[in-house]
Amino acid sequence: MRLPRRAALGLLPLLLLLPPAPEAAKKPTPCHRCRGLVDKFNQGMVDTAKKNFGGGNTAWEEKTLSKYESSEIRLLEILEGLCDSSDFECNQMLEAQEEHLEAWWLQLKSEYPDLFEWFCVKTLKVCCSPGTYGPDCLACQGGSQRPCSGNGHCSGDGSRQGDGSCRCHVGYQGPLCTDCMDGYFSSLRNETHSICTACDESCKTCSGLTNRDCGECEVGWVLDEGACVDVDECAAETPPCSAAQFCKNANGSYTCEDVDECSLAEKACVRKNENCYNTPGSYVCVCPDGFEETEDACVPPAEAGEWHGSLHTGCPPLHGGACT
Repeated sequence: MRLPRRAALGLLPLLLLLPPAPEAAKKPTPCHRCRGLVDKFNQGMVDTAKKNFGGGNTAWEEKTLSKYESSEIRLLEILEGLCDSSDFECNQMLEAQEEHLEAWWLQLKSEYPDLFEWFCVKTLKVCCSPGTYGPDCLACQGGSQRPCSGNGHCSGDGSRQGDGSCRCHVGYQGPLCTDCMDGYFSSLRNETHSICTACDESCKTCSGLTNRDCGECEVGWVLDEGACVDVDECAAETPPCSAAQFCKNANGSYTCEDVDECSLAEKACVRKNENCYNTPGSYVCVCPDGFEETEDACVPPAEAGEWHGSLHTGCPPLHGGACT
């Protein structure tokens, strides 16, 4: 049934308030599916490596029917285990490419021992060899042998996607990931390798491992006699924390922590039997459950009855005493 236009417009504000639909799961690429099929095929070869025809006369069977190792029977066993019955895309791909797998198994395996390279890269052309990317499988930045100088990941590496640019590992930067970021220094550099090592935590830039090798100190540190040392913010003339907090210094920083008034030597809650509960920036004093609150104490239930009786006799509520 189609809603009237006015009714549909009335629903619009409600629809706008609904949370956005969750992002759909990322669909596997053709290369990903091909690689998965090859991985399962290779596992099937491992699982059937020690099997035979199972008829009891292996020597006769291998002489007459050819060796089990390269037989169609073994191939069928491998193919049967490639896809779960519920995996539609895997079964669809297997049905479409089964003849290619059979041709590789029976005729091309010795010439092209790497099934992934032959099947996914050269035949189906859905993947690239490691270190190459894009529709034409071009070499990644820095070359296919050591993309991004070994210090990063090549965008699209091994697939028909990406642009071949480098996404550097932590500590590295630059087009080929050969330069060091702030907080790192070059501990090794030659024609083929560049290694960046983390500076001391006190250094923003450095030339070595210690706090005396800093070119510039990090925030929270200051240069003192040739070394970057921690600034004790808590010792400043104007403390950085409020009166209800105490300052705790840390390397390069500090924290403001709440004062627990309930744990101080001088009691915060002075009435007898009273419980103290710390709160952020303050505290509260509360009588236990069942106790009666008076100006001077939290009175237990039994004593509270005596206290109320004393209101009629003029007897004061003294602990341990008796009214007659």
